[in-house]
Amino acid sequence: MTASQPAASHANGRILVIDDEPDIRESLEALLSMEGGYAVELAHNGAEGLQKLENRGYDIVLLDLMMPDISGMEVLQEFRLRDRVTPVFMITAYGSVEAAVQALKLGATDYFSKPWDNEKLLIEIGHVIDRRRLEDENTQLKRALKQRYSFPNIIGKSERMLRMLDLVGQVANSRSTILITGETGTGKELVAKAIHANSPRSEQVFVAVNSGSLPPELLESTLFGHVKGAFTSAIHTKKGYFEVADRGTIFFDEIGTIGAETQIKLLRVIQEKEFTPLGSTDPVKVDVRILAATNADLLQLVKEGRFREDLYYRLNVINIALPPLRERKEDIPALASHFFNYYCRENNKFLDQAGGSELHFQPEALQLLMEHAWPGNVRELENVVERAVVLATETSVPLEVLPDALLEANGIRLRRSEGAPLPSNASLFEIVNDYERRIIMERLEQCNWSQTDAAESLSVPLSTLNQKIKRLDIKIRKKGEG
Repeated sequence: MTASQPAASHANGRILVIDDEPDIRESLEALLSMEGGYAVELAHNGAEGLQKLENRGYDIVLLDLMMPDISGMEVLQEFRLRDRVTPVFMITAYGSVEAAVQALKLGATDYFSKPWDNEKLLIEIGHVIDRRRLEDENTQLKRALKQRYSFPNIIGKSERMLRMLDLVGQVANSRSTILITGETGTGKELVAKAIHANSPRSEQVFVAVNSGSLPPELLESTLFGHVKGAFTSAIHTKKGYFEVADRGTIFFDEIGTIGAETQIKLLRVIQEKEFTPLGSTDPVKVDVRILAATNADLLQLVKEGRFREDLYYRLNVINIALPPLRERKEDIPALASHFFNYYCRENNKFLDQAGGSELHFQPEALQLLMEHAWPGNVRELENVVERAVVLATETSVPLEVLPDALLEANGIRLRRSEGAPLPSNASLFEIVNDYERRIIMERLEQCNWSQTDAAESLSVPLSTLNQKIKRLDIKIRKKGEG
């Protein structure tokens, strides 16, 4: 069997054998392809081996130490200049263990001597390839997590958002403490995760602390840990979040809610980079980057004596202010599209061949979204889109799918009993809808309730007329009915 024959499976891996002895090459090819199920390629000397390594990737390389043109040691050194991770097994002659050890120092993964034990060699190659694939999977997972929280996933093209993203890019690589401010639902934690994911600490732990959800006594133990017997229920020693986040990042959501005692201890961590667990007298040194967020006016809390001034200035080294959605409404269509893609995939609904969402809001619905004040900010918009995905029955999402509270907040009542007059406080939207409803009803009556004829006479597509009939709750009568 030769390397070009398709019988060997690629599923188990691809192996390159570099050896100048034909018998060795043929023996290894037969063993690896027939018993190991690997795809095997052969190189007759070092120069050919380097050329093959230049042109494609392999799961493992078997490299003869002694070759006439370029030695295996030289091939290894050259290959390691551009590839530090692909495993390389050196093939050595009996008695050349010293040279093999030198090869290990230069970056070889392992070595085996001639004559080799077939079973042991296959087992070792299998272990190395499996370990390499596991490492690759972990790397890909970390990249996926980093991509999830990287800047492309913070949606916005408005001038304020672009300036904010520029600032995030500038501060991500620093060690500085950052205070992220903005109303509830603006995405403060998402920005914190993006900072961490694009920082030198990205491979370390990101710990999020919801400061407002924990009572003061529990928050202190949660942050700084405790030793056994520190209090009645402390039956064993427990690490706090600061120790868990060592060399990583800790994020305080709603920092303005923490109590006075915790504020003092937090200030010490920032200044001294150490803390003392509850019940202990031994300080613990940590290297933690602190990110904090608040929807409150911390400076006002300082004036009221509810937040330490020195802690405020320690936290507010760099301030990133997130604008509310009502001040960046030009981002609403892009945000809606982003959430449509996410929730359509999650619900496996309305997906195109590329896996993207086919859903979109009808012009009237989108116009209402653009006019809404969005007190709940991006989080409220996300909820509206998720609801639309769940309730949608066609790719064009009508106004009636929007939440009643959102409609009422904008003065819209979609349903009135037939023939009922408009209320005195009717919105412009309701007035226009009422006029449109009367025009369509009149034209349907003129066309003997034929939607096809009515659509033609109104010069609109039949699908458009049907959508309006449904939205305006027009009851279609049978032809000939009065």
